[in-house]
Amino acid sequence: MGRRRKKKFACGHEGFGSFCHRCAQKEKELQKRAQARAEWEASFENDPIDLRGLPRDVVLRSREVLALLDEGISWQDPRIKGQLMHFDKTLISIPIGYRYRMLARKTKAGIRPLEVITHEEYNKRLKQR
Repeated sequence: MGRRRKKKFACGHEGFGSFCHRCAQKEKELQKRAQARAEWEASFENDPIDLRGLPRDVVLRSREVLALLDEGISWQDPRIKGQLMHFDKTLISIPIGYRYRMLARKTKAGIRPLEVITHEEYNKRLKQR
């Protein structure tokens, strides 16, 4: 029985199969990542405020707070830790991690979330008041 010869595939890799398994595996991983990215982007459609461009952990914590507020849990609850602003008693500041804050407005209908901003932007807005 003779020796088998390696084939050279179009990608430049060598092997014995009918296609390059290394490139096929890489393509499969790229497709998985693209699908996960598409699902992540689609998840922003259901958010009441725009959370695009924020880090993943901030988005997840913001969604957690939004879900708690939708359930009717008070903004003063220890899980939310909201505080009324001293210059506007209808504006609520909710910490989202170390560097982000969610601003919400207290209305007769309930709590209406406005936006999630960095702590730096939050401080700038406080100084403008």
